[in-house]
Amino acid sequence: MAGIVSVSRADLQGRRKKLRQQRQMKFIRAAWRTFAVSSLASGLLWVTIQPIWVLKTSKDIVILGNHLLPDEVVQSRLVLSYPQSLWRIEPYRLAESLKQEPTIAQATVSRRLFPPGLVVQIDEREPVAIAERVIRSNSALQDCPVPSTQGKSSPTDCPTEAVFAIAPTRTKQGNKGSINKKVSVGLLDANGVWMPLGKEKALNPNVQLPKLKVIGSPEQYRPYWTQLYQAITQSSVHVLEIDFQDPTNLILKTELGNVHFGAPNFQLLEKIKVLAQMRHLPAQLNPSQIEYIDLKNPDSPIVQMNQKKRLLNAPRP
Repeated sequence: MAGIVSVSRADLQGRRKKLRQQRQMKFIRAAWRTFAVSSLASGLLWVTIQPIWVLKTSKDIVILGNHLLPDEVVQSRLVLSYPQSLWRIEPYRLAESLKQEPTIAQATVSRRLFPPGLVVQIDEREPVAIAERVIRSNSALQDCPVPSTQGKSSPTDCPTEAVFAIAPTRTKQGNKGSINKKVSVGLLDANGVWMPLGKEKALNPNVQLPKLKVIGSPEQYRPYWTQLYQAITQSSVHVLEIDFQDPTNLILKTELGNVHFGAPNFQLLEKIKVLAQMRHLPAQLNPSQIEYIDLKNPDSPIVQMNQKKRLLNAPRP
């Protein structure tokens, strides 16, 4: 019995020794782990506070996804002062400021560590038409207010379209006592968003502008624009110009001539379908003698002939 007891004590002592060694190894590992993490954190902190992490000029900003707007225009929309610490910049705020630009639909801004800088990714709205709108000087109902050229916008004053700097205008003045008109030129996308043009809105010179032209106030045609644009793009008759100046008579300038649709209403799509059925009209009538096509009643289309031209072209007896 004495031999068995002595062996058990030796075994217990060996186990205690192993446990002490294991505890010592755990302590050493924990100490090294703490030291490594602290050293890494200190190193990262030291690296981040170094002057190399500074945005020195606008050349340190990379612009991606832009086709309409040149890099310089996008960079000018970023409210930044140089030099500036990369860690003081708030990418989210910069992205939100870019979204206020009518031409930009979406924007994301991220920091770039090597080399220090910013990466700006934007999605632009695609213009589908050149738009002209008339601003009457004495009208109580103006288009969306045009802000000053200080670079600040008032999106809340114009909820359905963003307006920034002043677009180029042409002044039209009639006879004495007539109303002065200013024609503001911009671009429209498929959703009817107005994108003003001007010196501050310089587009990429390599961009090909759309050939479709729209005339009138956006407030008048905005409820019908998306539906109308989809219909004319699918129509077999080529449309060159859309005139919304008269709210009681929508006029389309097409390859067949001018087409009067009357007031835009629920029959708009039906009228465009009827127009497509008349695409062979030039084979039956001389297009130069057609004054306009009347589709105010799609069930009874009328081709209005130019009487003067018919008389001039009439054969002599």
